[in-house]
Amino acid sequence: MDDSNVNEPGHMSPDEFRDEARRAVDVVADYMRRVQSLPAKPGTKPGELRSQIPQLAAETPGDSQEWDRIFGDIDSLVVPNMMHWQSPDFFGYFPCNSTGPAIIGELLSAGFGQQGMLWQTSPASNELERALMDQMARALGLPDTFISDSDNGGGCIQSTASEATLTAMVAGRRRIADLGGDFHKATVYASTQTHSSFIKAALIAGLAATVEDTSRVRMIGTDCALAMDPAKLEEAIRNDMAEGFAPAMVCVTLGTTGTTAIDPLAEVARVLKETGAAAAGCWLHVDAAHAGAMLVCPEHRAMMAGIEAADSLCFNPHKWLLVNFDCDLFWTSDRRALTTSMSVTPEYLRNSATDTGEVFDYRDWGVPLGRKFRALKLWLVLRHYGLEGLRAHVRQHIAYAVVFEELVKADDRFEVLTPRTMNLVCIALKAGDDATRLLMESVNRQGPAFLTHTSVPLAGGDRYAIRVSIGATTTKESHVRSLFAALASNADAAIDRAATGEQG
Repeated sequence: MDDSNVNEPGHMSPDEFRDEARRAVDVVADYMRRVQSLPAKPGTKPGELRSQIPQLAAETPGDSQEWDRIFGDIDSLVVPNMMHWQSPDFFGYFPCNSTGPAIIGELLSAGFGQQGMLWQTSPASNELERALMDQMARALGLPDTFISDSDNGGGCIQSTASEATLTAMVAGRRRIADLGGDFHKATVYASTQTHSSFIKAALIAGLAATVEDTSRVRMIGTDCALAMDPAKLEEAIRNDMAEGFAPAMVCVTLGTTGTTAIDPLAEVARVLKETGAAAAGCWLHVDAAHAGAMLVCPEHRAMMAGIEAADSLCFNPHKWLLVNFDCDLFWTSDRRALTTSMSVTPEYLRNSATDTGEVFDYRDWGVPLGRKFRALKLWLVLRHYGLEGLRAHVRQHIAYAVVFEELVKADDRFEVLTPRTMNLVCIALKAGDDATRLLMESVNRQGPAFLTHTSVPLAGGDRYAIRVSIGATTTKESHVRSLFAALASNADAAIDRAATGEQG
């Protein structure tokens, strides 16, 4: 082929990349400073940004001024329409930490362009990930059975806890079949407060046809603290086994999304043992997506009593441990069952390193074949902060949550609806759901804080609760106190509006 007749795509040269990347780093650094003064929630209306983006992509390459226009658009179109998760006044949903070391790791990962599906496709990515998973297992106080040098354990980095739940579900379904259970009668169990990703995993795995399909999905009732009730789990498992079903997976949640309730792991493990479900292969998965960050602090490890009976555990450093999204750490004590359930080896992936059995090929540990070099950002965070820094980060936010909880309890218009287990406080106005909702909407409308809500099932009926999640990287005690001051100053108006029947 005559290359002279082929149009060049206009790749950026290394020098051009250096110039524009420096500008991009300046944008990020300026944003990190500026976000502390921005309202957490943008005032964007649906379709507002989309209407300003051309319907057709550009046909011709940008001219010499295009990058000036690009950065101008980022400043005028993107930043003003973002939810500022990194704002110190962001108290919604859950923490979504982003820090300088993690951002640098993400940049290096993107720049190196590694494809980590096999050891052979990136030894650096593979072995750094394996080493860091062992470091973190030890840092969290996990049993040696989760370490990669053990007989059958090890860990990998998944994208999210949702992916980890699906992975555990598939592994459990395969293991009970290998032990003689009926693959087509596999059943799975979690509490009614478990994250919605459990239902989604069941849909993807073919264990449910719809969200409402409970033919093989069991949502177990909870106790007064909204944690899974072991007696109800035992009843469900015994009934299923008597009817010929095969319990394949139980998901224990340490820190539910709605209220951060802590399921009793040790009691659940006991139920699996005493019913015979464990011996029949039922997989015990521990979802500690949010609360797992606390395990770096020895004083918070009581919640994982019984972990030695678990087959897998995951948590998200990208929530509350200073690593930016996405980064879920997933360990198993039965890697052979896991990889057997996931392994598909076409000829083009065969290689001598894999054949030796001495390496981990992480494409067998989860859903995707392709894998990012996520270990870099975790590595840089660990080296920059050290475990001492991570512990200080977690302890600081828990201390702020205590401060906020005490402020709420001191105001007789408010109540704390659920026991606080970590950095989340669920509150309401005693005047009722309408007043509570109107209060949250008022505070969100005024800014700079942003809050989200949940529905809390209590003995007297479901209650509308404001969730105050304290975990943003830059949040200080002053921000927490300012948030309560805003809630307190708007409370009477919300109560009065609710009393007159105003809905919003």
